[in-house]
Amino acid sequence: MHHSIKTRFCPSPTGLMHLGNTRTALFSALYAQNQGGKFLLRIEDTDQARSKTEFVEKLMEDLMWLGLNWQEGPAHEQDNGPYYQSQRQAIYDAYYQRLIDKKLAYPCFCTEQQLTITRKVQLSAGQPPRYPGTCRSLSTAEVENKLTQGLKPTLRFNIPKEQAIIFEDLVKGKQNFKSDDIGDFIIKRTDGTSPFMYCNAIDDALMGVTHVMRGEDHLTNTPRQIMLLDALELPIPQYAHFALIVGHDNSPLSKRHGSKSVNELRKSGYLSLALVNYLARLGHSYDENNLMDLPQLAEKFDFTKLSKSPAKFDIAQLKFWQKEAVNALSNDEMWTWMGIEVHSIVPAEQVTLFVETIRANIAFPDEAKAWAMKLFDDKLAYTDAHITILKAAGLDFISVLQAAIDTHQLNYQAICDHLKETLNIKGKALFQPLRIALTDDLHGPELAKIINLMGCQRIQTRLTQIKKLIG
Repeated sequence: MHHSIKTRFCPSPTGLMHLGNTRTALFSALYAQNQGGKFLLRIEDTDQARSKTEFVEKLMEDLMWLGLNWQEGPAHEQDNGPYYQSQRQAIYDAYYQRLIDKKLAYPCFCTEQQLTITRKVQLSAGQPPRYPGTCRSLSTAEVENKLTQGLKPTLRFNIPKEQAIIFEDLVKGKQNFKSDDIGDFIIKRTDGTSPFMYCNAIDDALMGVTHVMRGEDHLTNTPRQIMLLDALELPIPQYAHFALIVGHDNSPLSKRHGSKSVNELRKSGYLSLALVNYLARLGHSYDENNLMDLPQLAEKFDFTKLSKSPAKFDIAQLKFWQKEAVNALSNDEMWTWMGIEVHSIVPAEQVTLFVETIRANIAFPDEAKAWAMKLFDDKLAYTDAHITILKAAGLDFISVLQAAIDTHQLNYQAICDHLKETLNIKGKALFQPLRIALTDDLHGPELAKIINLMGCQRIQTRLTQIKKLIG
């Protein structure tokens, strides 16, 4: 156990949390918990145009709902704040000055248009597109002259020449980059704000983050950030880059693959336990295939079990874990989760029986609502296919069923025996019309329990309606 271990999750509040960044947060939280360390939350809101306060609130709400509580960050101050990058500009500026003093950063006056042309020329010559260092050798007088003209420069990091940047990635193994393959990158925008590459690295170092866990789309950022931290003599964290989540067609997961935000999943009745059990196994393998809580998932979390190849999003798998999580709810928890609409339909004295009857047949609150309507609402809309089955059974079947209920009340076995003997039917011919007559469905909970829930009077009312329908 290393109590000094610290992981972090640092989202940009420009939208709702999706499964990709939720998994990053989950892996980071699980590893911190596994090591008895800390999990830090930092809000990367330097993009003032796109960052929104409401997304920050939703994000924190989602994390807490998932059980991914941060030990350091907003509302959990630990002397490393502020934890919003928009409030850290003075810190970034101080480090700019250090780089300028060391001749490791220089102002660049190239316009986006000039850079685009350069990139096109490089690509057509079969060269990798990178900044050619146009402004690197400007004299002090030339810089002053451009500033007097009112030109607004960016600030670029002056990359050391002929250096090998070698680091051990905790997932991908040894990584080797050459500084000469990397162009001098922008560390300060023309408006004075700091881009991701710069502030993300500085904050990790200053906040004592020991392990940076992120998607492999960030792998090529790592050598740049290592050189930057080296230049500033700041501590360098360990990096772990895991494979991304992809859709059925192997392209990065997006809305068109049916991927929803955590917020949408939560609103549709997904349980947080289902989501964390699914995501913890997406690109990370567990020997156990049972539903686990967060401490159990953390205990078995292991870097060596992280996959080097992309993980495919599979909605059927997510639904499997949803079913497992729903099954694990107590009757009271399940009743609460079913929600207000179900509560308004089911009679108070039948709540427990209702929950116990349908619990094995539902995975979402809207399915509970459908059953509540079927069992307690007398406006049934029989489908054509179902009417065909009822007509085939005939008016006789319904009349005998009514007589059986008059005689045997709610004794399911006796009702079935009565139908069998009187009509000389069994199997499908008996159970299909019986189930459809009672529930307008071919599948569902045990009929014995359904009969109990509905009661004789409601069943008789329904059977009278069916007679009109098929007569």
